[in-house]
Amino acid sequence: MTPEIQTVPLLQLASGDRLSLQVYKFIGATAGKKAYVQANLHGAEIAGNAVIHHLISAFCALDPSQISGEIWLVPVCNPIGTNQRSHYFSSGRYNPYDGKDWNRIFWDYEAEADLVSFAKAHLKSDVSTIQRQFQQQIQTQFAQLLDQLNAPSSVPTREWYRYRLQSLCLDANYLIDLHTSVGQGLDYAYYFRDRAASAHLFGLPIGILLDTYDGDAFDEAFIKPWLALEACFAELGRELRFDIAAWTLELGTAMQSQPRSVEQGLLGVKNYLAGQGMLSLPEARLPLKPMKLTTRSALTRYYAPVGGMVQSSVALGSEVEAGQLLYQILSFNKEGQLPRMVEVKAEQAGLVFDLSINQAVNQGEYVLGLL
Repeated sequence: MTPEIQTVPLLQLASGDRLSLQVYKFIGATAGKKAYVQANLHGAEIAGNAVIHHLISAFCALDPSQISGEIWLVPVCNPIGTNQRSHYFSSGRYNPYDGKDWNRIFWDYEAEADLVSFAKAHLKSDVSTIQRQFQQQIQTQFAQLLDQLNAPSSVPTREWYRYRLQSLCLDANYLIDLHTSVGQGLDYAYYFRDRAASAHLFGLPIGILLDTYDGDAFDEAFIKPWLALEACFAELGRELRFDIAAWTLELGTAMQSQPRSVEQGLLGVKNYLAGQGMLSLPEARLPLKPMKLTTRSALTRYYAPVGGMVQSSVALGSEVEAGQLLYQILSFNKEGQLPRMVEVKAEQAGLVFDLSINQAVNQGEYVLGLL
């Protein structure tokens, strides 16, 4: 099958050139749900683009009867961040205009919705009706943001960007945001409350529940209103779950498309969509493996107690015991003293899931993470 390809104008530059997004829409023979998959929201996190390339190739080989509903694929979803460089190093995590993290800027309907009134008005409605009407309410409120963009005073760059990107996904059932570690990282998935049962479909070894939030990340802004509405119904005595889910897949190391991580992401996305009844795979489904489930609040991040050069760091994926040496820092000084070697040991047992690429650290900079 051939996808519908839509080019979405994003931002006009001073030169007159225009940055755009490209959306590949695979529309099945039968109507159904919508899945939205994007990659490269942070500029240095490129593995997801390779995943989407392989998904496009795989879906082009299908017959429309093998897809139910719509699957939208958006590679290079942040061209400003992707093109940002410091010499040969890809950065692109922070907006150069205001310093904000590109993935902490998105519009969150939960912050302005009257969820209690909506839940009371729909207490006896069936779940599909509630889901459809709440989705319409979100989109109606979101559309009002366009008035601010078109006003003479206009809005900052981040708000132009978030409007264009979020407009593509608000009517989706499933959102999959493809990232990598900021440094060296394992392959794992972030998931949200009451969605653990589907997490194993991605076939990744680790699932991390987002029980704490950094801010309005893309996946958070998408699903938080739905989670809050479920909680409102629960307080009114009705337990329900909407067919809405958001996932962030972390696929290996920044600035690299590691073949194993790309393959994991490709198979995981295909398997998840098949498990949700949207995709009929010509090949066998991905063998499911036990997934280690943990929570974000259980992660321990280690920061440099002194400035210097990291030495003898444990390897990514290592299991460590409490008291075991994690790394040393070769610390120099300007106090007329000899350099010293500072040892950092594990506070508790855990798995090394993330490592900084840069081993020259200032005091307080991130070195590694344990779960």
